Amino acid sequence: MVAAVPRTRIQEKNIAAILDAALDVFSQAGFRGATLDQIARAAGLSKPNLLYYFANKKAIHVALLSGLLDSWLDPLRALDGAGDPVDEIVGYALRKLDMARDLPRESRLFANEILQGAPRILDMIEGPLRTLVDEKAALIAGWASAGRIARVDPHHLIFSIWATTQHYADFDVQVRGILAPTGDAHFKEAGQFLEHLYRRALTPA
Repeated sequence: MVAAVPRTRIQEKNIAAILDAALDVFSQAGFRGATLDQIARAAGLSKPNLLYYFANKKAIHVALLSGLLDSWLDPLRALDGAGDPVDEIVGYALRKLDMARDLPRESRLFANEILQGAPRILDMIEGPLRTLVDEKAALIAGWASAGRIARVDPHHLIFSIWATTQHYADFDVQVRGILAPTGDAHFKEAGQFLEHLYRRALTPA
């Protein structure tokens, strides 16, 4: 087996530029609306130079989504069975809200892919994502059975956390149009609201 040839610093820089440019283009135009010409132009490279690193548009998109899904799972992986259950779940919701604030392009890229039926990452969703969600759902169900949190459907709890946090990235224009916030001030208010919401919902009667 031939060992992989290490990338040069310039190659690493160009790949990073391509992926960053593609993130902008894909998150705005979606997969179908994006073109290699747009990505190359945004990356400051020629189209032939871009094609030296990625064979086609799909290869760029899959590379972005693969990295995104892995980072998207990190906050859920951090849900700790040894911690206080309510604190752990609230902490997870707040970490997801932080990601909506700090990584809005990534959230919209993922949402666009899901709306199209996830043709390029369905194997990841049905594989590592499902495995992790099932694992953490079992942990939450165990907490509920032991009376440490209120009885909830663990999968739908996780889905609700996704919905109430990623909304602030995926529907950013709508949120800002209604609230007219100063900068990202509304994220602090959202965090306070979500913490109150989930603590009330999860604390045993």
